[in-house]
Amino acid sequence: MELGTELTLIGRIALGTFLGYLIGFERELRGKPAGERTFGLLALGAAGVTGLGVLAFPASAEKVIAGVITGVGFLGAGLIFRERGAGQVLGLTTAASSWAAAAVGILAGAGAYWASIASCAIVLLILEVNRLPLYRKLDPSKVRRDKAGGGYDPRAGPTTFPTIPEDAPPSEGD
Repeated sequence: MELGTELTLIGRIALGTFLGYLIGFERELRGKPAGERTFGLLALGAAGVTGLGVLAFPASAEKVIAGVITGVGFLGAGLIFRERGAGQVLGLTTAASSWAAAAVGILAGAGAYWASIASCAIVLLILEVNRLPLYRKLDPSKVRRDKAGGGYDPRAGPTTFPTIPEDAPPSEGD
């Protein structure tokens, strides 16, 4: 591989890593189980593998991208878990964020620089929009859950779903 091609690949990897790190920083800031190093590494791997596929094996780059997405999907599945006592499924947003960080890395690795930067900005906007003061005023369900006392875990956010406890009696429909 020529030096110019390798420098291009290094630049794409660096951009992907930086953008993934930004997404991970938001997750770390919110106290989530995967943070900036995890997301930076996810995007680095996605950018590196995609960049190599696009630059060295352009005829089969789509297979490389499909492999990256599949692998990250398995990793994301490991981020989703259920709390026994609370009866909630947690980690869905973090898992989806890891998948999105990999997509940002793929875009950077493929040389779609502006698309990768815009995608990172959109991911961050999605992750932060429910914390904006205007959104909180427009979402009455948050106010009701906060005032109801108990049952609302602000750490979990609006994307957790209650599950049926294992020791709960069967409902009439079961």
